Amino acid sequence: MTHILAIDQGTTSSRAILFDAQMRPVGTAQQEFPQHFPQEGWVEHDPEDIWSSVLHVCREVMETTGVSADQIAGIGITNQRETTVVWDKQTGKAIHNAIVWQDRRTADICARYKQAGCEDDVTAQTGLLLDPYFSGTKVKWLLDTVSGARARAEARDLLFGTIDSFLIWRLTEGRVHATDATNAARTLLFDIHSGTWSAEICDLLDVPLNLLPEVKDCAADFGTTTLFGGDIPILGVAGDQQAATIGQACFQPGMMKSTYGTGCFALLNTGAQPVQSKNRLLTTIAYQLDGRRTYALEGSIFIAGAAVQWLRDALQIIDAAPQSGELAALADPNQHVVLVPAFTGLGAPYWKPDCRGALFGLTRNSGRAEIARATLESIAFQTRDLWHAMQGDWGADADVILRVDGGMAASDWTMQGLSNCLGAPVDRPVMQETTALGAAWLAGMKAGIYPDQAGFAETWALDRRFEPTQEQAERDAAYERWQRAVQAAMAF
Repeated sequence: MTHILAIDQGTTSSRAILFDAQMRPVGTAQQEFPQHFPQEGWVEHDPEDIWSSVLHVCREVMETTGVSADQIAGIGITNQRETTVVWDKQTGKAIHNAIVWQDRRTADICARYKQAGCEDDVTAQTGLLLDPYFSGTKVKWLLDTVSGARARAEARDLLFGTIDSFLIWRLTEGRVHATDATNAARTLLFDIHSGTWSAEICDLLDVPLNLLPEVKDCAADFGTTTLFGGDIPILGVAGDQQAATIGQACFQPGMMKSTYGTGCFALLNTGAQPVQSKNRLLTTIAYQLDGRRTYALEGSIFIAGAAVQWLRDALQIIDAAPQSGELAALADPNQHVVLVPAFTGLGAPYWKPDCRGALFGLTRNSGRAEIARATLESIAFQTRDLWHAMQGDWGADADVILRVDGGMAASDWTMQGLSNCLGAPVDRPVMQETTALGAAWLAGMKAGIYPDQAGFAETWALDRRFEPTQEQAERDAAYERWQRAVQAAMAF
């Protein structure tokens, strides 16, 4: 058994990547699936679309590479976090579409709990804020809204899980209901200090404990699947941002990574002790191995690559995402168009779920190029928001180097702009499939075919370092325009 199969279940597509014994990708398959927007601010997925896409890409990558089940030592799963599914224990069918992490339908529920003074206690236990982003209020909404759901939950007929749990349940044909510590830490129901579900918060949100999965280490036995022509154990699980942190080998306190996918998520390893943020960042679990938790500060940006999709699909000013950088490079440098991409609210450090997107600084000469540049610059500005917040919480100095990954990291224009905005180096690794690699390493390490943490960290290799080329005054003036635009958008 010389291969590991990584399942990377994302917000807009599912991918399967086969890695060989040297942790090199030898085959990839990808399939997009539909997004559903039933109301403003609502985002849903059909769980059957997710499931069928995962089956399809796993079978496709095995077929195209000629790798059979008896050559695969284990499966690693990484997934879009916070996306919530409640399903029937007997049939495995979901009672409603999956409510996606971007969904804002529970904003009023969160506001009521905030007004009741509950947020401090919730944050103290979970490290999170009362925001629709997290799974807990999504579960409450499903149980309160879907006809008969609460009675079925009380009768122990239903199960809840984030996407990893749903996939494990389906892959093991209903034998295993489990998750890992990183996904559990994103539910708003998990005490990150004790490593257990919080009975107090579950009671507060009216979520029966019997719905919840067993919580395991990131590298553990999650059962065996027989759906791909033989027995393959599931040995690694981590939420996508934690998997990317692992894949970037950010194992030492003070190391930081930022992933640019649909959203943008920056994690700073803070070691064995959780750091309570004073700047509205999240305290979360970076990974849990051998029963030991490593914590992180996280900043969550809801819209990053999704803004480029907006350029492509809604405005139709580009045909493909890579064209955004080429178009931005043509923008008039004397125009200062600013986009606040609050299409589903603003995440850290603002946490304004009702804020909506806005364009500022338009002139008669503003066109496709200026809007493309503003779109890409908004991602850099949002990262600088997180960078400053993390510096305030952790005390990180200007010498911190950011490791980047995700689809947008492939854009030289965007990464150079990010370095300019931060006034700091940005490192892009040779292996940019860091999310899938993190999941694969967890499974391969558990299977005994991949090295330990120290050995894995030695394999990290630099593709390119981007150094700032912009003057400090120009950098600060641009960021000041961004800050004014955000304040105006939030006041609208």
